[in-house]
Amino acid sequence: LYTYDTWRMWCNMPMSGIEQPEFIQIDKTLRLHRYTDDCAFALKWYQDEHTLWLVDGKRTPYTMEKVYQMYHYLQARGEVYFIEYNPCSDGFVPIGDVSFWREDMPIVIGEPGLRGHAIGKKVISALIERAKRLGFSSLEVAEIYEYNMGSRKLFETCGFMPIEKTKGGWRYRRLV
Repeated sequence: LYTYDTWRMWCNMPMSGIEQPEFIQIDKTLRLHRYTDDCAFALKWYQDEHTLWLVDGKRTPYTMEKVYQMYHYLQARGEVYFIEYNPCSDGFVPIGDVSFWREDMPIVIGEPGLRGHAIGKKVISALIERAKRLGFSSLEVAEIYEYNMGSRKLFETCGFMPIEKTKGGWRYRRLV
């Protein structure tokens, strides 16, 4: 049986022995905020057919239950963050999510109008720096679909190289 303090510590340490920060400030307009179950705002991202095609290779909208299941699956493997944006100093708002562990770094810019504005590059670059501070030797992306040219270009621009053909695309790796 877990005590509340043990449970809180476990939730803040998804990678063994590594405490996840509540925030990673990237610049004055962009930060990562540690995942919380208060994530109903994310449902619209995972009901958008184009986003789902890029993420899952399917167009079936998620339910709120599936959103929770996805985040808990990711959280059991590594760190999960909401990407928050504050372009006008009005306060940070969530615009996407990213997960971080040695074997994968799935990222979703959930607000379509903000794709292609270097937000993903800033987020991935910040997580590469986190990996360096943690002493990781490399980072991987499990799979980027062949047709997802935006994501392929993003990771390649950040120094990731395709290392293995997968069923639907490529596995990528970057030495840290």
